[in-house]
Amino acid sequence: MDILQLLISGLANGCVYGLIALGFVLIYKATEAVNFAQGDFMMFGAFITIWLTNADYMGINFYLAVPLAILIMGILGYLLDMLVIRRMFGQPQIAVVILTIAIGFILRFIAGVIWGHEPHLLETPFAGKELKIGSLVLGFEEIAIIIVTLLLTLFLFLFFRKAKLGQAMQAASQNQLAAYYVGIPVKKVQSLIWALAGVVAAVAGALFASKGAIDPSTGLLGIKAFAAAVIGGFGSLPGALIGGLIIGVVEPFAAYYLPAGYSQVAPYAIMLLVLILRPAGLFSQMQNKKV
Repeated sequence: MDILQLLISGLANGCVYGLIALGFVLIYKATEAVNFAQGDFMMFGAFITIWLTNADYMGINFYLAVPLAILIMGILGYLLDMLVIRRMFGQPQIAVVILTIAIGFILRFIAGVIWGHEPHLLETPFAGKELKIGSLVLGFEEIAIIIVTLLLTLFLFLFFRKAKLGQAMQAASQNQLAAYYVGIPVKKVQSLIWALAGVVAAVAGALFASKGAIDPSTGLLGIKAFAAAVIGGFGSLPGALIGGLIIGVVEPFAAYYLPAGYSQVAPYAIMLLVLILRPAGLFSQMQNKKV
């Protein structure tokens, strides 16, 4: 039963990694840029949710505060692309990478100034509630994380497969000039994908904060999420989720069965192994592009 408990806990953590990895993949699919501030987007979305929800701040009803936080992060993502990222058009990819790293530092600094560096908890209606199945104990927050992640991943997968906007986003990523000539508003589409990445980050932040305390350094989880995106394959939304689940499950088992410290190394060891054996990732749909 210990194994099953570790598995459930790992799946819940892995879903958060997978959601952050989805943000990486979303932006890469549409713009071929890698947003290394995605983990900090998650952290900032979590703090906004806490600020809106907790009684010490705004004290808004949880089920109203979460959609509002998602909207705020979507607007932030849109404005970030329109006002900052768009001005990097035509610059080398390394310049965009450095810019997103700098944005991550700025977001952590702003969060520290506004909310401080002490850990914060999100007040949720299901805090402390559990479902017991024999000796197996499932926290309601873990169940919520797994269900919401699966539904969001399915929605995004269908969005890119079926929706005209999703197809336009993929077309713009493949050939911006050709997309422009067939009438796709490339700049607006790219801003919308950054907004969508902000929305996904807000969902991940709310789910993560419901499970444990956060502080500005929580944004560094984006490093593990990047490993998840590499393992799953950039360009594959289901791959990002599966990569996150792999890392999430491996961590608790490594911590339980291996000497101290190995659980922190395990995700990157798996990433290295995947890069050696399958450089494009396990489920890559963009084998002809470099990550």
